Amino acid sequence: MERDIQKILLTEEQIHSRIAQLGEILTEEYKDKNPVIVGVMKGVVIFYSDMIRHIKTQCQMDFMWISSYAGTESTGNMIVRRDVSCDIKGRHVLILEDIFDTGNSLDFTVKHLLSKDPASVKVCTLLDKPERRNPNITLKPDYTGFTIPNEFVVGYGLDFNEHFRNLPFVGILSPEAYQN
Repeated sequence: MERDIQKILLTEEQIHSRIAQLGEILTEEYKDKNPVIVGVMKGVVIFYSDMIRHIKTQCQMDFMWISSYAGTESTGNMIVRRDVSCDIKGRHVLILEDIFDTGNSLDFTVKHLLSKDPASVKVCTLLDKPERRNPNITLKPDYTGFTIPNEFVVGYGLDFNEHFRNLPFVGILSPEAYQN
């Protein structure tokens, strides 16, 4: 599996250090607000489990599953495979996302959650890839772990056709791995 990685972009240590920093910021931001922390499946699972342990204030956990990818490309068609299970009306919502890429699925997710009348919706993404952003998307993440170049990345929850999610780092997938 690691032989398919062209380059390690972010080490496990770099990721954990940044998550601890974000945890301090989010703890202060959401102190006494009892936010709903929404993870967008599946890629966010590893980031979510590490991040939630660094948010040191009362919060509620929930998940959504929005799908738009086929292989390495976003289809642009958003499907809610699983919606939040709790009532978020009047609640502060923090979306945890693995990667803010084109912005299509995250824009869809934010609009979907806003339709449920929360007090606020903010976004914390582990990775931001602004070069890939759809120019029609004006949404920006409120909190960002790392801004990365326009490369196809895997690991730490990110996949290529459901593989590589279990790598402890974020790496650039070699073109040979996804062209074959």
